[in-house]
Amino acid sequence: MSFLNSLINGHEGGLKTDGLTPTQKVTLRAVIIGVLYYGLSALEGMMMRAHAITPLPMLDNSHYFSVMTVHPIVGIFGSTYLIVFGAFTFLVPYLMKKPLYSIKLANATWITIAIGALLAWLGGFIFHYAPLYTLYWPLPVDFSQFNALGGLVFITGVALIMIGTLGFIYNIFATVFYTEEGHEKRPFKPLLISALGIDGMLNILYKMTGREPYAKEPAVSLPVVAIFRGTIDTFLDALVILTCGILILVYIIGDLSGASMDYTSVNALLYKNFFWWGLDLIADGLVLIYIAGSWYLLAMLITGKKLFMQNIARAALLLELIVSWAVWSHHLLADQGQYNMMKLVSGEMVTAFELVTQGIAIFITLVTLWSARPLKMSNELKFLLGGILGFMLAVPAGIIQADMGLNRILHNTQWVAGPHFHVAILVGLTMTLYSAIYILWPTLTNGVKLYSQKMASYHFWAHLIGGIGMGAFMGMAAMDGMLRRTLYLEGEYQTYMILAGICGLLLLSAWVVFLLNVLMSIGLKGLLGIFKKSKLQTTALVPEA
Repeated sequence: MSFLNSLINGHEGGLKTDGLTPTQKVTLRAVIIGVLYYGLSALEGMMMRAHAITPLPMLDNSHYFSVMTVHPIVGIFGSTYLIVFGAFTFLVPYLMKKPLYSIKLANATWITIAIGALLAWLGGFIFHYAPLYTLYWPLPVDFSQFNALGGLVFITGVALIMIGTLGFIYNIFATVFYTEEGHEKRPFKPLLISALGIDGMLNILYKMTGREPYAKEPAVSLPVVAIFRGTIDTFLDALVILTCGILILVYIIGDLSGASMDYTSVNALLYKNFFWWGLDLIADGLVLIYIAGSWYLLAMLITGKKLFMQNIARAALLLELIVSWAVWSHHLLADQGQYNMMKLVSGEMVTAFELVTQGIAIFITLVTLWSARPLKMSNELKFLLGGILGFMLAVPAGIIQADMGLNRILHNTQWVAGPHFHVAILVGLTMTLYSAIYILWPTLTNGVKLYSQKMASYHFWAHLIGGIGMGAFMGMAAMDGMLRRTLYLEGEYQTYMILAGICGLLLLSAWVVFLLNVLMSIGLKGLLGIFKKSKLQTTALVPEA
């Protein structure tokens, strides 16, 4: 079959979209848009990498920092949120063995988030609005530096993302608790206890006191517990960011209407504590919990076996509920006004506890895989192991910078951006998501064969080496004193930046090869067909045999 024919019609006939259910289509739509946003974020990242090697003439300072502002917005909300929400929109009803609560709401969710990410990106690209994603007060309302109209577009975009997020949360919670038509009503209390992981904690206590287990067969499966738990943090995070967005919006409208307001009316330190309490829930609550749940599910699907130490895993998810709500102060270790006791307890001690909760998730997943040997080194298994490796590198890197002494050296350096959150997101999170995509591929496409295994293998190695390499060279630059969010235009740290840039190119090429492999598998006709209305009027997740 010719290249052109495969590109148009797909591999071995490609994707037959007439046979896709509404749930399959809405899942694929969200994931596809999320993968495209990942590419946009990767291109922006390469622009900044190239500018750090040698200044690009088309990228002046204001544009550079506006790219830096929207880069994580596009990468985290436009890409990761859409891929994760799309996957969970399918997996939660799949694991609960009942239809999704609302297909319409799921469609509205991905569309709202996609439009929101586009608006936020335009706020930076067109208006050069550049208060950075941390939005430290009063930067977002400093209209002597930034265009208020750009701020309006940016904040509106972020608000839409959060509104879409609330739609996803409602759909997930409703799917867990509603009783489908024609079935006996499911009692609320056991579902809630199981969804929070409390039954796992009670099972451990009952066993220690010699009693029968509280629940031999939990009402909710372990991966759904993790999704439910992570979604609580997602909800709180959305509320905090929306609240801050409304505050910024009031100042923007005041400036645009000629009634400028005094930004000193807002306590900057209090605002920073509130904002970081919410924003940190993305990293230390949402990501780590969603990831733990994804690892558990992937390990069970790959091995076909039950998870090792299920009760411990459930209890650990409940414990993370407390940990994730109390770690935000590690972002304020360098703030002189922050109470030292908060830095010590929240910023250092509780934060270090994440090594325990994440370590439990890694141990349980690896033992489950180990107990099922021999296993075929499939794409989903390779990417799962890559994702675990990413967090094994990135979480300790974060704990190191959360030490009050070491933070004086590492604060605001490339260490934060490289070995910590780029390795966490690019290697840990993204490779776990790719593992989920590869394992769900046959179910979501009704068995379409992948165009090229060689391309899938290149995707794996280029992404793994590129992600770890880029983080490592950024970390080495940090050891020599390179700050983040700072432009070095005289060739300082150039060797590290060239090596990091090469690794960045590997990452970008991995995405291009993956995208081409997907496109050649389903064909352009299949791709366009995903966005047309489903011809199957069914609430079933997959076509009935």
